[in-house]
Amino acid sequence: MSIALHDTFVRELPELALRWQAEDAPDPTLLVLNEALAAELGLDPAWLRSPDGVRLLAGVAVPAEATPVAQAYAGHQFGGFVPRLGDGRALLLGELLDTAGRVRDLHLKGSGRTPFARGGDGLAAVGPMMREYVISEAMHALGIPTTRSLSVVATGRSVYRETELPGAVLARVAASHLRVGSFQYASLVAQQTKDVGVLRRLADYAIARHHPSCAQAAQPHHALLEAVMDVQADLVAQWMLVGFIHGVMNTDNMTISGETIDYGPCAFMEAFDPETVFSSIDHGGRYAYGNQPGIALWNLARFAEALLPLLDEDTDRAISMAEGSLGRFRDRYQSRWDEGMRAKLGLAGAPPEQADALGRDLLVVLQANGVDHTSFYRRLAEAARGDAEPVRGEFVDLAGFDAWLGRWRALEPDPVAMDAVNPVYIPRNHLVEEALAAATDGDLGPVDTLLSAVRSPFQVRPGLERYAEPGRQEFSATFRTFCGT
Repeated sequence: MSIALHDTFVRELPELALRWQAEDAPDPTLLVLNEALAAELGLDPAWLRSPDGVRLLAGVAVPAEATPVAQAYAGHQFGGFVPRLGDGRALLLGELLDTAGRVRDLHLKGSGRTPFARGGDGLAAVGPMMREYVISEAMHALGIPTTRSLSVVATGRSVYRETELPGAVLARVAASHLRVGSFQYASLVAQQTKDVGVLRRLADYAIARHHPSCAQAAQPHHALLEAVMDVQADLVAQWMLVGFIHGVMNTDNMTISGETIDYGPCAFMEAFDPETVFSSIDHGGRYAYGNQPGIALWNLARFAEALLPLLDEDTDRAISMAEGSLGRFRDRYQSRWDEGMRAKLGLAGAPPEQADALGRDLLVVLQANGVDHTSFYRRLAEAARGDAEPVRGEFVDLAGFDAWLGRWRALEPDPVAMDAVNPVYIPRNHLVEEALAAATDGDLGPVDTLLSAVRSPFQVRPGLERYAEPGRQEFSATFRTFCGT
C-alpha cells in the first residue's frame, strides 16, 4: 500500500519548519492501533500492522515524497515567554486527505531529538504515550474536539526518567498543529525582519484550513481572531462540563482549530473542587480546574497581540479591535456553559433563568460535600425517575441538598436526556495509572478494557462496575500527573 503525504505546511511556511528525520527504532513493535481512525483516514489497518506499516508509524520509513519537519513555535509556559520552543521530540510527517475530504496532520511524538530539544532526549516512554492514546479516545467519545491517536509503537529503545522505561512513539492525527505559539513565533520573525509577510501567510493559511468563512469578511484577520476565540470558548466549556483538567494550558498548547492537544499532565476531576490540580509542575495552581476559562482568555489575548499588525496599521485602532473581540469571550463561554449545564440537569426546556440559577447553586452544594463530579449526574437522573436515595447518599448536608433537589424536581427534568449527555465512564485516574503500569510491563489487557469502557461512555454495561466509580479518597488526595519528558 502507498500512502500520500502532502507538505503544504512546509511549502507555504518554510520559516516555521525545519526538515528533520525520526531517530531509528531498533525493534519497532505495534502496541495499539486505532483501526476506526485508520479507516477514517483511508488507511488499511492490515497494512499498518505489517512491518512496513509499523515502520511508518515509528517514523523510520516514510514515503520518498514526504517531507518530515519539526515545527517552530514560541510560547508562554506557566506565564513565562519562551521565544523558541518548537517540536523538540515531535515531527510532522505530512498531511493526509481523509475519506470525508478533510485535511489532517499525521504527526509523531517521541521520535527523537530535534534542534528544538533544548537538552531533552527527544524520546517518550510507553506510559505517557499510552495516556495520550486512551484519554484522547475518551475525549473523542465524549464529543469534545480533540487530536486523536492512531497508534503507539514500542521502539525497542530504553528511555531514562526516574527509572529505565521502555520507549515508544505515538502517531497523532489533528486538523492541524497550528497553535497560538505558532503566531507568537511568526510575530517575532515579523518584528525582527520588519516584514509581516510570514505572519500574514500564516494567518491566511489558518483561515483557509480551519475558518474559511473568515476569508469573506471585510477584515479577514479580525474575523480569524473572533473565530478562534469562539472555538476555544466552546472547547473549554466542554472541558469544564466533564471535569477535564488539561494541566498545561501554555500558549503552545492552544490550537487554532479548537481541538484539545497535548495530553501530558491531564486528568479528570473526581470530587468537585475548582482548585483541583493534578500536574506535578503546576506548583501555584495556575492551571487548576476553575482557572481554565480565565487562562483561555489570557492565551487568546496573546494571540490577539500577535495579530495586531494585521488588524490595522494604526496600533491604537488594532488594540481597540482586539479588545472588543476579547470582550466577547466571557459571554460566549458562559452561554456554552449554561447550555451544557441545562442539558446535564435535564432542563433544556425549562425557563433558562431558573435552570441557570439551579446550576450555579448546585456547584456550591457539590463542593461543600465533596461529591464525585461524574457519577453524581447519573444518580441524579435516577432521582428524576423517582428513586432519590442513591444520589442523596452522596451528601453529608442532606437538608441543603434536599432543598436544591426539590427546586430541581419542580422543573420536571428529563432523565433520558440526562443519560444522553452525562457519562457513566471516564478515564478514572486510578484506572489509567493501573493500565499504564501494566502496559509498561508488557500487559495490554487493562488498556484494552479501559478503552472499551471510555469509547462508549454513556451506556451502562455489566462487568464494568469498577470503571464507573471514583478511586479511593487516599489515592485521589495525593494523585499527581507528569509530562513524561
